[in-house]
Amino acid sequence: MTSDSRLHSPPPPVFSPTSGAGSGIGRAVSVRLAKEGAAVAACDLDGAAARETVRLLGGPGSKEGAPRGSHAAFQADVSEARATRRLLEQVQACFSRPPSVVVSCAGITRDEFLLHMSEDDWDKVIAVNLKGIFLVTQAAAQALVSTGCHGSIINISSIIGKVGNTGQTNYAASKAGVIGLTQTVARELGRHGIRCNSVLPGFIATPMTQKMPQKVIDKVTSMIPMGHWGDPEDVADVVAFLASEDSRYITGASVEVTGMKPAWEGKGQRSGTQTT
Repeated sequence: MTSDSRLHSPPPPVFSPTSGAGSGIGRAVSVRLAKEGAAVAACDLDGAAARETVRLLGGPGSKEGAPRGSHAAFQADVSEARATRRLLEQVQACFSRPPSVVVSCAGITRDEFLLHMSEDDWDKVIAVNLKGIFLVTQAAAQALVSTGCHGSIINISSIIGKVGNTGQTNYAASKAGVIGLTQTVARELGRHGIRCNSVLPGFIATPMTQKMPQKVIDKVTSMIPMGHWGDPEDVADVVAFLASEDSRYITGASVEVTGMKPAWEGKGQRSGTQTT
């Protein structure tokens, strides 16, 4: 698999405006797409983490927004409309064109049972996980449509958005919203040559999931049909496919990366899946 056969030529800027491009799935996606020849714009709420991701991609330099070879790092809170618009402007100024591949991996958790969940914890998760993806998708789509460019938008949801999970009403609702948003965007933007798909990770080994108690990790592992957790690279491989011309007739899809859903189907296991 080469960059010529998978991604557009010349390599397009890949917009990865996430709260996690500095680690986990966001970093794995950045690395994978860079290997395919893409120019990567890695964004994280933690600017230093975004710069570290870009350092791993290779090239000189370290300042925010300054290219490292063909890549650049940006800091932004994608849950804020003004910050997201400014981020898009910075990316376009840096790469002299809008991004033709957009990957949104933003995701946080504030777990609590429904009877005890605070409004603030609900609002924070919805703001990042759903509103953030809406803002990024909207800003990128506006830039692509206004310039007549085609593109591929890939939103990271979660299998929890389909099956739910105890103690994660906010997270499940936000990720279900991403699926619905993605399908609607696909319908609206298809005539502009813009595809939009979502990826639904299951239990993926990331810095967030590593915080789970070992006994919970062991129990979940025993219920996954393939017998092990996924790696961020497993998700990144699917993203690379959806970013490529190999998936040119796929839009509005929700691709599960789960090792098959655990036998509990989301019932009674307060642990969750973290996508960044």
